[in-house]
Amino acid sequence: MKSGKLHYGWIVIFMGFLTTIAAHGFGRMSYTIILPAMKDGLHFNYTQLGLLGTGNFIGYLTMAIIGGFLAARFGTRMVITVALILMGVTMILTGLANSFGFAFAMRLLTGLGNGASYVPAMALGSAWFAMKKRGFATGIVSAGIGAGTLISGLVVPPILTAFGLNGWRYSWYILGVAVVLISGVVYVFVRSRPDEKGLQQVGAEQTDSQSPTSSDTKKASSLQWTSVIKMGSVWYLGVIYFFYGLSYIIYMTFFAAYLVKEMGFTQEWAGGLWAMVGGLSIFCGVIWGGISDRLGRNKGSALAYLVLALSYIIYALIKVKFGFYLSAIVFGLTAWSIPTIMAAAAGDFVGPRLAPAGLGFITLFFGIGQALGPALGGYLADASKTFAIPFLVAGGISLIGMVLSFYLKKPSTARDS
Repeated sequence: MKSGKLHYGWIVIFMGFLTTIAAHGFGRMSYTIILPAMKDGLHFNYTQLGLLGTGNFIGYLTMAIIGGFLAARFGTRMVITVALILMGVTMILTGLANSFGFAFAMRLLTGLGNGASYVPAMALGSAWFAMKKRGFATGIVSAGIGAGTLISGLVVPPILTAFGLNGWRYSWYILGVAVVLISGVVYVFVRSRPDEKGLQQVGAEQTDSQSPTSSDTKKASSLQWTSVIKMGSVWYLGVIYFFYGLSYIIYMTFFAAYLVKEMGFTQEWAGGLWAMVGGLSIFCGVIWGGISDRLGRNKGSALAYLVLALSYIIYALIKVKFGFYLSAIVFGLTAWSIPTIMAAAAGDFVGPRLAPAGLGFITLFFGIGQALGPALGGYLADASKTFAIPFLVAGGISLIGMVLSFYLKKPSTARDS
């Protein structure tokens, strides 16, 4: 690579950033803002709305592990592109829903695309960057979640206002079209590995030959995938990741419903606060990825879990604007910390070539937590007639994740190849 020339890895990382904008920001996080309007338009209760979230995460869970292995076998580019197209089309179809069954089916299919696009995108940092820069690069990709959340928080409320009872339908139409357009851009520019461009990883030691070795270029075999699953450390990563999926999704799913339906704030105010969360969270992946590069994945993860727990507990107990702002700020600065750290850790343990498979496997645990969280939160809200209980439960779950993180061991050897 010539000095002063932009390494293509940074372009790939930006494509990962766009992918997470579409996959998480538009496909999933927008549901938080659209949920109250869907409740009014379709006359669902909170248990049903929670189950719609669960349907989305069942789809996510199904394809997260499969998508990671497919990307390791067939390449990130094609898997992400097809997954984003699926997401965009089913989001548009969600806007046509008139029954719980159809809405559930579309959210399920959107989740399939979400998992199949997000996991390979988050693994791009491990493929294109050496270990010492892996957390930072992965943080840039995860910043797309915050950017997409910010955009959703700014765009959706005006759409809801402009189109009245049908505003939630037009929100899905517009966001779905945007996801399809992004899929085209990603297809043009993203590449699965540095050897496709005749390059080495960013931050890797340079050798006399810039050509990748045969071990770099060969695709992952079924035997190698099996070796990933047999690693005890990867299973432990998955257990840690489970508690993030179970806790954060309760907070996110019912964030706006709490403010609008229980606390009496307007949809616009709730949307503005959600947009602030998104704006702050743009930087949290880079921040926490860098922290984990310096402190280690275990200490970085434990600290992140502690801060997340505080944000949930504050939201439940300090029921004034100051408390809501404080919770939103704390959560926004930490929101995607755990996914960033887990993606980097997966690359540390299994190496860059198998990173999509490793991340896909631990995302299975994360997805189980996400699938259970919305239904649990909705049930607790209906049973207790308040969202304070679900948020407090989320705080307790996050503290369990903090304790487990301390016992995460470092990889026995560096896996940069």
